[in-house]
Amino acid sequence: MYKKDLELERQWNSLLEQLRDTFGKKPDSLEAVLFLVGVNELGQGARAFSKEDKENLMHIAVCKALSTSGFYELEGLDESGWPHWKLVKKLPNFDLLEQEKLLKMHLLEYFVKELPRSEHKF
Repeated sequence: MYKKDLELERQWNSLLEQLRDTFGKKPDSLEAVLFLVGVNELGQGARAFSKEDKENLMHIAVCKALSTSGFYELEGLDESGWPHWKLVKKLPNFDLLEQEKLLKMHLLEYFVKELPRSEHKF
């Protein structure tokens, strides 16, 4: 594993610990973090979501995270307040591991922007 990959994993694990401190439970996967971001972006608070809603929330999170690199652009909200995104730049043809790294890097950026500066521990 490269030094850069090790640093990414260190920062990711630090973020997971910080989320555990915030929510009382450590997210056990990338999908769990995406779900949290999706709920935050939806802005309707925590509640019970259907399986389809959970998938949509993770999609919202992926779009939001990758929007910082210009891959997605917010089109607007539907009548229920759900954000809709459009792909504006072709995603790189990465294997699964590279896709995961790209998402982790962008999610770390997301939390740096979303959390007050005093809460950055990663």
